[in-house]
This record gives sequence, structure tokens and C-alpha cells, in this order.
Amino acid sequence: MKKQKYIFLIVTFALSFGFALFVAMKVFPNNPFSKTKTEQKTTTSKYQDGDIILQTSQSAQCEAVRIATNSKFSHCGIIYNIDGNWFVFEAVQPVKLTPLEEWIQHGKNNKYVVKRLKNASKVLTPEVLQKMKDYSQQFDGKEYDAYFEWTDNRIYCSELVWKIYKNAAGIELSKLRELKDFNLSDPRVQKILKERYGNDIPLEEKVVAPSDLANSNLLITIIDNY
Repeated sequence: MKKQKYIFLIVTFALSFGFALFVAMKVFPNNPFSKTKTEQKTTTSKYQDGDIILQTSQSAQCEAVRIATNSKFSHCGIIYNIDGNWFVFEAVQPVKLTPLEEWIQHGKNNKYVVKRLKNASKVLTPEVLQKMKDYSQQFDGKEYDAYFEWTDNRIYCSELVWKIYKNAAGIELSKLRELKDFNLSDPRVQKILKERYGNDIPLEEKVVAPSDLANSNLLITIIDNY
């Protein structure tokens, strides 16, 4: 009788533990970044961890960004290899990892450009890349910043890339500018500004645009299929 009771207690505990583990996994899903281990890859690829990818998006806001910055680029992100799969860490709504091929399809005519740090092989060591991924975790799931504020409360695409490189790798990819430095006179840009800010446009807000990253003299072009 005691033996049966002992077996019953073991089974009950196992079932309870299994249920608790199931609930925990549902409530606290695995952060995709937690699975990453930055190592030297034995397989060859045209992409590398830390590459910066840019494209032309097609929303009204993205059109305004292209006009204001005199550039074809309106969106960008960082390429990360996670468990052998390529993702783009991007600031959309919300900030997230997007499979690379899916990300490419979101751009106009599937066009994109990939940029890489000139001395990436020396600077972006496995330790630095892991630091970049660890730093990136704080932004995962955050709100997209449609107001282009230079804070970490919400964040936009080029700000995300710039801050990861600056704060995790110690590299300033470009100088920061102010909103007033861009071409704000076009009616399409004025319309977006009016919708966002009314009559109180923060002309001295620090800003970094996708075009600033694309034109960075610290980067070289790896892929250009425009």
C-alpha cells in the first residue's frame, strides 16, 4: 500500500512539474536572442553577422523620408545569424527579428543593399557581435517611434542600427544631425510633419536617417541589386 502511495506521489509531482513548465514556457516564451552563440562559421555566406541592410519601403511616411533625405533608402536593419538562420533586426511595429527573405520581400521590387564595416573581420569579433546581440535584446518588442525622438522609449530603424553599433561596438557610423538639416519643404514631407507634430515641429531633435548609414565612409557595399 505504501509503495502504491509512493508511486502515486511521484506521478503527481511529475505531472504537476510538467504542467508548471508548460505554463512557464507559454508565459515566458524564449527570447530568440538567448539562443545565439556567436561563433566562427565554417560555411560560407554572402552575409555576415552585423551587416547592415537597406531598402525602399512604400508607405507615405517612407516616401517622405526618401524626399527629406534625398535618398532612395527609407528603411534599414541589422543582419544577425541565429542558430544558422539569417534574420534582420528591425524597428517596425514592434521592434523585432524578421527572417531575412521575408524582410527583402517587404521592400519595393525586392531591392536591397547590404553594407559592411570596412574592417569588420578585425573589429566585429565573436565577442563584440555577441555584445551587440545582447544589447539588442532591450529593444526587442519595443514600440516603433513615429516621432523620431532620440530616446530609448521608442525607436526607429536607423536609430536602432546606429545605437547598437555605438553602444555595443563603440562605433559611430555617422554624425548625428538635426531634423532641420533635412529637406522639409516638400508638400509631402510637410503633410507628414503636420500629422505628427502639428505646429510644434522639433527642428533641433537629433536624427539619423537610413541615408546617413548608407553614405557612411566606415562601410563598404557588399550587395547592391538596385
